[in-house]
Amino acid sequence: MPELPEVEGVVRELQPVVTGKIIRHVQVSNTICTSIREGKACIIKGMKPEIFSDLLENMQIREVKRRSKYILFHLEKDNLSYVLVNHLAMTGAWFYVRSLNEITEAKFQKHIHIVFTFEEDEFLVYADIRRFGEMRLLHSIEEYPPLLEIAPEPFSKEALPYFIAKSKLPKYSNKPVKEVIMDGQVIAGCGNIYATESLFRMKIHPARKLSRISDKRKSELFHTIAAILHESINAGGSSISDYRNINGEAGGMQDRLQMYGKKACPICHTNTKQMVISGRNSVFCPKCQH
Repeated sequence: MPELPEVEGVVRELQPVVTGKIIRHVQVSNTICTSIREGKACIIKGMKPEIFSDLLENMQIREVKRRSKYILFHLEKDNLSYVLVNHLAMTGAWFYVRSLNEITEAKFQKHIHIVFTFEEDEFLVYADIRRFGEMRLLHSIEEYPPLLEIAPEPFSKEALPYFIAKSKLPKYSNKPVKEVIMDGQVIAGCGNIYATESLFRMKIHPARKLSRISDKRKSELFHTIAAILHESINAGGSSISDYRNINGEAGGMQDRLQMYGKKACPICHTNTKQMVISGRNSVFCPKCQH
C-alpha cells in the first residue's frame, strides 16, 4: 500500500502538469458503473458515477496537495470550490499520458477505471488493480470526517508533542508499539513498511507495549520515523509491488530497506521472524529487536 512518501511523490509530480488544467471530459469504467449499480463499493464513493462525471467536467484544477496518505485535488467550477479526495489504497496509481498506450504495464492497462481528458491527447488516468482505492467529490474536506481526525503531518513542529500526548492515553498505552505508530490518528502517513524499518533501526520489538517505552525513546522513535519518511521521499518511494509514479516508473527506496521483507538480519545475520500485528505481517530480528 502506498504510504506517505509514495503519495508525496505522486503529488509533487502531478502539481506542475495538472495545475490550472480544465477537465473537459471524464470517462468511468464499466466495472465501476456495474459494481455500483449492483450495490457494491467500487472506487467512486458518495455519488453515482454519472453524477461524478458530469460534475467534474469543466472543473479547473487549482491545486494538488497531500494530507497523510490522501491526495487532494482542489477544484473550481462556476465560482464554486470543490475537492476531489483520493486514497490509492493498495494498488491505485495515476498516470499522466498523451496516449493510453503509454501505460505499458499490462496489469495497469487492464485496470484503467477513470480517465480525465484535459485537451486533445492529454490525459490523467487512474488505474487500480484491486479497486480498493477511493474517490470522493466534496465541497470541502469537512464533509469527510476521517480527514479531520488525522494526526499532524510528521514533519510539522506539532507532530512530536501530539504523538507523545496520544501515546499516554489508555486506548494506546497498552497496545503494541507497531500498531500505534501505524495509526493515522497518532502519526500521519506511517504504514507497515516504514513502521517496520523504524522499529528495526531503533532495535524495538514490534509487539512491545507502548507503556514500556520511555518518553525519550518515543521521541527518538518519532524522529527516526520522520527521517525514514524523508529518506524515502528523496529516493522516490518504495515499489514493493504495484507503486508507480505518474510516468510509470518505480521508486528506489525498496533497495535501501533493511528489515521489511528480509529473511535475515543485515546486522547479526539471524533469521528474521514474523508475526501479525493489527492485521499486518510484521518482520523483525529476534536478536536485535527486544
